[in-house]
Amino acid sequence: MEDRRQDSARQAALDYHEFPRPGKLEIRATKPMANGRDLARAYSPGVAEACLEIKADPATAARYTTKGNLVAVISNGTAVLGLGNIGALASKPVMEGKAVLFKKFANIDCFDIEVNEPDPVKLAEIVCALEPTFGAVNLEDIKAPDCFIVEQICRERMNIPVFHDDQHGTAIVVGAAATNALRIAGKRFEDIKIVSTGGGAAGIACLNMLLKLGVKRENVWLCDIHGLVHEGRDIDMNPQKAAYAQASDKRSLTEVIDGADLFLGLSGPGVLTPEMVGHMAPRPIIFALANPNPEIDPDAARAVAPDAIIATGRSDFPNQVNNVLCFPFIFRGALDVGATTINDEMKIACIEGIAALARATTAAEAAAAYRGETLTFGADYLIPKPFDPRLMGVVSSAVARAAMETGVATRPLDDMAAYKQKLDGSVFRSALIMRPVFEAAATATRRIVFAEGEDERVLRAANAMLEETTDVPILIGRPDVIATRAERAGLPIRPDVDFEIVNPENDPRYRDYWETYHGIMARRGVSPDIARAIMRTNTTAIGAVMVHRAEADSLICGTFGQYSWHLQYVRQILARDGLHPVGALSMIILEDGPLFIADTQCHNDPTPQQVMETVMGAARHVRRFGLTPKIALCSHSQFGNTDSYSGRKMRDALALLDAREPDFMYDGEMHVDAALDPELRERIFPTSRLQGVANVLVFAGTDAASGVRNALKMRAGGLEVGPILMGMGNRAHIVTPSITTRGLLNMSVLAGTPVTHYG
Repeated sequence: MEDRRQDSARQAALDYHEFPRPGKLEIRATKPMANGRDLARAYSPGVAEACLEIKADPATAARYTTKGNLVAVISNGTAVLGLGNIGALASKPVMEGKAVLFKKFANIDCFDIEVNEPDPVKLAEIVCALEPTFGAVNLEDIKAPDCFIVEQICRERMNIPVFHDDQHGTAIVVGAAATNALRIAGKRFEDIKIVSTGGGAAGIACLNMLLKLGVKRENVWLCDIHGLVHEGRDIDMNPQKAAYAQASDKRSLTEVIDGADLFLGLSGPGVLTPEMVGHMAPRPIIFALANPNPEIDPDAARAVAPDAIIATGRSDFPNQVNNVLCFPFIFRGALDVGATTINDEMKIACIEGIAALARATTAAEAAAAYRGETLTFGADYLIPKPFDPRLMGVVSSAVARAAMETGVATRPLDDMAAYKQKLDGSVFRSALIMRPVFEAAATATRRIVFAEGEDERVLRAANAMLEETTDVPILIGRPDVIATRAERAGLPIRPDVDFEIVNPENDPRYRDYWETYHGIMARRGVSPDIARAIMRTNTTAIGAVMVHRAEADSLICGTFGQYSWHLQYVRQILARDGLHPVGALSMIILEDGPLFIADTQCHNDPTPQQVMETVMGAARHVRRFGLTPKIALCSHSQFGNTDSYSGRKMRDALALLDAREPDFMYDGEMHVDAALDPELRERIFPTSRLQGVANVLVFAGTDAASGVRNALKMRAGGLEVGPILMGMGNRAHIVTPSITTRGLLNMSVLAGTPVTHYG
């Protein structure tokens, strides 16, 4: 059975690399290449202008080429993962994978370069000759001590960052994990005894970094396959090991492990025995980082020391020491300020950022990616997970600041806060477009009631509201359930302390609520008994009644159930005083910007009047995002060429709009491709009043609108903000079950924006 499982995993890994096309990388053009004009600009003669600018000022290469965002991942394949010296060609899948991680986690472009050169000096010369091409170099999988030689030569001769990730990436993540482990154990760097196994590049770099963090040199005991590194030893020695030689007559790991506070293993399986763990100091810290099998199994270590704090290099145990927590983000910060090197201050800034992030509330995105794991700061959560989207903003900005403060930045930033916002915006794609809405919402404090207050996404959104906005969350749900789920999610918020709770099972306002609902619905067939039952069980109705009674300013509901079911209660209770649901507007954030789609939910077959109201509402809401509305009325018919039902409807809606003389661009009826392609529209209908690319598509029915919305989300990688319920004066918004925590936060901010800000 185990053999079959391993064969299946092996084949799956090979298929991943082979299909649908070999390898893990491709090159994509970032500029259009559609006609002769594009060709003349991209190549001869236009390219000469960029060449001459760079010749006059080499720093402009970062403006006119990819150099400022391009990293070389270089290896000679002499120490690949746990595979050893497999050669440059066989190392290529690893280097491609490293390039993919750069792109995925920090949007850094990479070329992987595998070099058939075992001589470290010659390899360094090759790397140095590549400096004009790249903004930085990541050395990878070069055996020790050759890696020290290559890096030293390159750092001395090159004026761009050179970073051997096997050394420094591991050291940085170990430094962050150790920082938090000592905090939990109640110990200090300057007081601890460290015993380390493995005198290779990673092991030496980790020890060097721990010294910079405060560990005393005399408290470090380094062992390798030959035993303790001691003064006078001449077997398998090099200057890097010799720096940690102890003046001692002890010779084995067993002899030196007594009283050790931290075991740092970068060697092989079985090196640390349970008996040795029993001789370590109280509350021992064990970093067993050998891959794929650690120096000691964590369960075996805990059998001897139940309070041990343990990290490994494996993803199936807590506290995986993974370099991906470091290298994408330290390079991102270094590249963005044009750093000439990566110095100790930048590395320590990286350590501090990673460690601090683990102590903060876990990101909802990380919790979703690692569902079922406990992600609360403690012995089993020393460092954040690689998919924590906050790493970019926190770590890269800290690195960039350190580079500027130490004088190695050639392109210093004027506004660090704006830079961090930009980084966050590249991860949270809605951040940039939502900024005007967040700013408007900050001008007032509004109470937002969530109908599904027991949902973990809602709890995380409420926590984010308290951290990032001035709005006040109100949650409908059972207090004990909410408290338990918040604690399980590692959230610091607690019911009736950080936010108000409405308990449907037992709330002193119950009589007031059902009487209010009955007063609204008494002549629509709702008896007092029905009103009582609804106010015990229907959280959407409860939230709407709260808004009606001015106990909340806006309702958010819909994390489960049908949109239409929630809408009926919003209509019943809140559609009065001229307010009525006009339509649902979804903003889909695509690679080239936002596209708004309406009406995706409210009117299955809207009348021309309802289409007109949808267009007017969409224009108002688009302006909330600081955008100029350009609205296309979409249909199977195009500018009257088909006498279809939808075509007639949209032409009638157009006439109603014309009578109102609105102050924004709109036109129709037209196909979607004509709406999004101005050149096509110009050929078909040269006199169209719509200029440029439409950013709002209004459809003749929800089938078309919802279909386009879902296709853009699922196949084009679109990120939805919404649906925004138009026409209700911001008193209610109904989301969909697929919404994320970030989506709920965005909706809460939209709900928290006073109506006066957008008409």
